[in-house]
Amino acid sequence: MSQFWSEVVRNLDPYVPGEQPQVDGLIKLNTNESPYPPSPRVQAVLQDEQLVERLRLYPDPNSQRLKAAIAKHHGVDAAQVLVGNGSDEVLALAFMAFFQQPNPLLFPDISYSFYPVYCQLFGITAQRVALQDDLSLNLQDFVQPNGGVIFPNPNAPTGRTVPLADIEALLQANTDTVVLVDEAYVDFGAQSAVALVSRHPNLLVCQTLSKSRSLAGLRVGFAIGSPELIEGLDRVKNSFNSYPMDRIAEAAAVAAIEDETYFAECCQKIMATRAHTTTELEKLGFSVLPSSANFVFAKPPVGVEAATLAQTLREHKIIVRYFNKPRISEYLRITIGTDEEMDQLLAVLHKSLG
Repeated sequence: MSQFWSEVVRNLDPYVPGEQPQVDGLIKLNTNESPYPPSPRVQAVLQDEQLVERLRLYPDPNSQRLKAAIAKHHGVDAAQVLVGNGSDEVLALAFMAFFQQPNPLLFPDISYSFYPVYCQLFGITAQRVALQDDLSLNLQDFVQPNGGVIFPNPNAPTGRTVPLADIEALLQANTDTVVLVDEAYVDFGAQSAVALVSRHPNLLVCQTLSKSRSLAGLRVGFAIGSPELIEGLDRVKNSFNSYPMDRIAEAAAVAAIEDETYFAECCQKIMATRAHTTTELEKLGFSVLPSSANFVFAKPPVGVEAATLAQTLREHKIIVRYFNKPRISEYLRITIGTDEEMDQLLAVLHKSLG
């Protein structure tokens, strides 16, 4: 521990990024990346010599082209959109802009592990709200005094989703603080809360292009909310990182968003593979939670420890995510890869489980 660290850093329980090993022939099913490349239109953007020449210039600080593309796709106004370097940066801006309040920020006890880290980093009091015994999210449990509410939909790492009607009921009961719906995985079978933004000025919806648009390597995220909320985010953004989106990332993101056909095809393939994988895992004795994400949360058969099985898979050069945490230590989170990758996973499991 360095003597030069501030007290905040010294006491921080830092976020640990998903493992990114550099191993040839690895089947990587641990960080929920897309198994498919970005849209071919992105490749065309990366070959644009004029774009490369313009890298000597600062990018548009407001990313107007990207905001316009996002707004058109979601049927909102560009003034309702903020973009950033991945949804994690957008979330960090929201924590600073909205959640430093006298009352605690509410989020699920089993959820995205960046939430408690941001609370520590920004001095925000946190209160975890327990999931149900089946690891589902009951939004009525969040109807209590708070300084804000945040939850992923679908939830991570469970993959379970809540219907739009439940989100609107929470918004109707909670009108004085910001409700942030983190929709990193929404394109794989859940309903987006963007449809509620026009009726609820305290709703902020955050999404990413890392998963369904296959742009995890470029770091592009965005938020949609009322102009008032976006203005608050802009005030923080411009005081923290006034040029968040570089020229290449913005151009590639616009190309990916505009290729609706390719986007839909990739999402459909992942959902079909998820359904097949779930069926086959259940045949092997796994208990698999219903998932609307690009991963499944699966409990191995009785008598088989999740940690041991994760190590067995690693020995066969297949990496999945194991969480050594209360309530979920008996589960594995398995990213949905290509059909071929999932067949290899299932073959190893079949052999290992006899």
